[in-house]
Amino acid sequence: MDELWTREVAAAYDTPGVGMFADEVLEPTTERLAELAAGGRALEFAIGTGRVALPLAARGVPVSGIELSEPMVEQLRTKAGETGIPVVIGDMAGTRVDGEFALVYLVFNTISNLLTQEEQVACFRNAARHLSPGGAFVIELWVPELRRLPPGTPATVGIADPGYILLDTYDVLRQHVTSHHFHFTPGSTEAHLGRTPHRYIWPAELDLMAQLAGFTLESRHADWSGAEFTADSPSHISVYRLPAD
Repeated sequence: MDELWTREVAAAYDTPGVGMFADEVLEPTTERLAELAAGGRALEFAIGTGRVALPLAARGVPVSGIELSEPMVEQLRTKAGETGIPVVIGDMAGTRVDGEFALVYLVFNTISNLLTQEEQVACFRNAARHLSPGGAFVIELWVPELRRLPPGTPATVGIADPGYILLDTYDVLRQHVTSHHFHFTPGSTEAHLGRTPHRYIWPAELDLMAQLAGFTLESRHADWSGAEFTADSPSHISVYRLPAD
């Protein structure tokens, strides 16, 4: 997976003020995470370029990170030093960071970058190893869109904008989906194609992974602002909690 996050991709990853970097996205995200940290330390799995970690730290939460891609961390370092946000290079399913944390969080569907069930369960167990008693593990994840997949059709169109098309192809036997990202050059008929593989997880399977690692589900909402999660919600914010004793 680390070969996807090249220096070129890392350099173009940030879109300040737009999309997932927009204030209306980050403000409720960091507000909720700061509330869950409750004055303690936070650890971000797959910290990337610091999209969430930097504004969370600005709220006074001490943040550390784990990140597989060195180029992504290099971009983070242009915005924050090692003393401000310590990062360990490694896999979120097994890499350890010193100390205990009140909160571990994993945002923007990134647990699906682990392509086997075993790795995803290991990710939960790694979160549990880092948490103090009563600590919380928060996951932001999309709900698989298989209801949009007609019988005999292996793909769905997720986005169809003038400059960008997202096409997802499914392998339902392995619970794999490959996202095909077509970026069109303005004024040209040519497109750049990038692909990202994922293993999708149903909410019920995610809850079982949590139980295997000693967590219980504390809450599930449709977004960071606390909207009700329903059968039609495209994604969810799930908060898992370790026992306090």
